[in-house]
Amino acid sequence: MTVEICANSYRSALNALQAGADRIELCSELALGGITPSHGLIQKVVEELSIDANILVRPRSGDFTFSDDEFDVMKRDIRFCRDIGCNGVVSGILTKNHRIDIARTKELIDLAKPMSFTFHRAFDWVDNPLEAVQELMEIGVDRILTSGQESTAFDGITLLTNLKKIGDTKIIIMPGGGVNESNIVHFKNEGFKEIHFSATKLHKRIEAPRVSMNSNRFFDETQLAISDQGTIEHLITLVK
Repeated sequence: MTVEICANSYRSALNALQAGADRIELCSELALGGITPSHGLIQKVVEELSIDANILVRPRSGDFTFSDDEFDVMKRDIRFCRDIGCNGVVSGILTKNHRIDIARTKELIDLAKPMSFTFHRAFDWVDNPLEAVQELMEIGVDRILTSGQESTAFDGITLLTNLKKIGDTKIIIMPGGGVNESNIVHFKNEGFKEIHFSATKLHKRIEAPRVSMNSNRFFDETQLAISDQGTIEHLITLVK
């Protein structure tokens, strides 16, 4: 069974390598569901560690429907990953009505070649997953990372199994989300060839900071945080 570790840092990637994992999905900010890591981190991992690295290409948290500017950023990140020799990318785009954005996702797939392409957990938001898996096979996606549209992959095992049957040998269904020592063997017994987990443990670094750098209001997935032009203009007038 191929083991992919969701690695959020160089240290996590190194631990995955030393523990015997087959591959990593490199990302940043696990609390946000993962976003694209810095080019510096990507390059350091690819140059210094002998483990296949698939890079998450997701320009921000929140939904998976991206503006033209965000789509351009995604394409630039994919070109960078391709040019420095990454194993693959993990990405995908949805339409506003929660369907696969076929045209844009296909453009990302073609741009990523010869790297592998994993469609990420945006899949867990689609309204018709059985139709979506067919669409992703047709446009050349190599694998789908999904929890079976449940909070954990164990809870989503029925859909995951159905997806695996549909995909057969044409696309890999890789369970991910809440995979741990109590349930990981279950996925092997069900015939899944790949598995995804982070095995994250929290390590306390400091006591409560004098001033917190976190902002809870930015963790609302239903909201998109954007610097407002009108507010900027008004504040500039106060000091210029």
